[in-house]
Amino acid sequence: MSFDTMTKSIAPARNRLLVQWTEAGILLLILAIAAGLRIHGVGFGLPALNDPDEPLFVMKSLDMLRTHSLNPGWFGHPGTTTLYCLALVSLGVGGLGIATGRFADSQALMAAVYADPGILFLPARLFIVACGIACVWLTWSLGKRLGGPRLGLIAAAFLAVNAVHIEYSQIIRTDVQATVFMLLSTRSAVAIAREGRPRDYLMAGIWAGLACATKWPAAIIILNPLCAGLYRGWYDRRELRRVALLPVIALATLVLVSPYLLLDYPTVLQNLAGEARTAHPGATGGGFLANLAWYAGHPLLASFGAAGLALVLLGTIGALRRARIATAAVLPGALAFLLVIGAQALLWERWIVPLLPFAAIAAAAALCRLADALRARVQRPLVLLEAVAALLLALPMLQAAKVNATERAHDTRQAASAWIRENAPPGSRIVVEHAAFDLLQMGAWRFLFPLGSAGCVDVEDILAKRIRYSQVETLRSGRAVVDLAHVDAALLPTCRADFVILSHYDGYRADPAHFPDELARYAQLLRGGRQVAVIRPEPGVRAGPVVRIVSLSPAR
Repeated sequence: MSFDTMTKSIAPARNRLLVQWTEAGILLLILAIAAGLRIHGVGFGLPALNDPDEPLFVMKSLDMLRTHSLNPGWFGHPGTTTLYCLALVSLGVGGLGIATGRFADSQALMAAVYADPGILFLPARLFIVACGIACVWLTWSLGKRLGGPRLGLIAAAFLAVNAVHIEYSQIIRTDVQATVFMLLSTRSAVAIAREGRPRDYLMAGIWAGLACATKWPAAIIILNPLCAGLYRGWYDRRELRRVALLPVIALATLVLVSPYLLLDYPTVLQNLAGEARTAHPGATGGGFLANLAWYAGHPLLASFGAAGLALVLLGTIGALRRARIATAAVLPGALAFLLVIGAQALLWERWIVPLLPFAAIAAAAALCRLADALRARVQRPLVLLEAVAALLLALPMLQAAKVNATERAHDTRQAASAWIRENAPPGSRIVVEHAAFDLLQMGAWRFLFPLGSAGCVDVEDILAKRIRYSQVETLRSGRAVVDLAHVDAALLPTCRADFVILSHYDGYRADPAHFPDELARYAQLLRGGRQVAVIRPEPGVRAGPVVRIVSLSPAR
């Protein structure tokens, strides 16, 4: 073999290796940015708990450990996979704390957690952060399978800086973990459409079952492997037998992962009834079309920007027209999920989270297609065109994420705590509607918390008794929110105090037609009171609800 022949064979291999290393380097940079954005500020609010659902998930995981039971005892999402993972996180924190001598035993750990929730909540949030980073990696992987490395990297970059995805990657909820399983099932669906291996059908069903065990609506993702299998079945009828097994595999996985859905079905029915609400303060929908418009005009527009949202639409239309694999294996589940959340009676920003990776892929596909069209038109290579365009699109997304992080770090509820520290005399009785652990640690005041049929209870007392979430569920009696609006009217006198910190009131006030009874309870309690402070969210400054502090007559 001549020297020229040897160098010609080596050069392509060297170029391929360079391309692979470049792609790996860019991907690592994107993942590092995604991790940095999600870890930065992850301790927002702590030790106070601003998100009302975070205590639910952590307390239920602790209940399982305390009772040595695998029964979560709550199936509203159903959230089984998340609760089991949180239980493992709690075990890890406790084991490490006991091994290092920070806690003498499990009882000491529990006492410390009830005094400072951040001991468990911060590691639990970091677990959700890891799920968020996994979503970015899976978006790259799925995008690469659909349109090559270029599409995958751009899609991953868009998701990495998406403000809404960053926010919910820092909150202990099921949305981001469910998204991980939905993306995994969709990856297998793409493999089904292309190759149809039995293993791909098996994994697609398993991932779909895990998605459903995490969040009920995520079960819709089974449409992707089903449609991918039907796509192959159009050309090979033998594939249809495997397609028929997909729902069976998904259901079997769901039951194996969450057997208490059957063993404790009365609780399942009770929890589902509690989740089926037609109105919620600040989250009542306006009908199917109005809901879709809200999702497009608020979370999607705010996190992708106008240009990015236009690319999402163009990419979706382009896939329907030209991309058979995407049309068969990606779009059915994503579009069905959008239709389902649009048809709900309520509106929640978090419901759009599972669609964000698919939107990022659609935007990246449109950008790549436009870049190719421009190259063909000008007959020039324009090597960095996609990179420059993606950067220009990502910068405003990054700015939106930065603003959101600033607002999240300066919440109205922490501003209310600052007002109390400066103005409330020591020994004052204070009713608070949110988990203001930042005030409890000071020990200067007596705090009351509204707890449904128990009236307003002494916070230090229930924390000393290490109240379980099952007890909270019993006392709230299926009510959607734990606040003053849902205290039994006969027990409102137990809520008399020197100050009342209202963090839910304005949600009811904005929708009096749906909540007349709730507003009447507030009016009864606050009669004769004097509003001494109003703290409102400000764009770019702070987030949170409108918080009102009312001074009442001395407690009787």
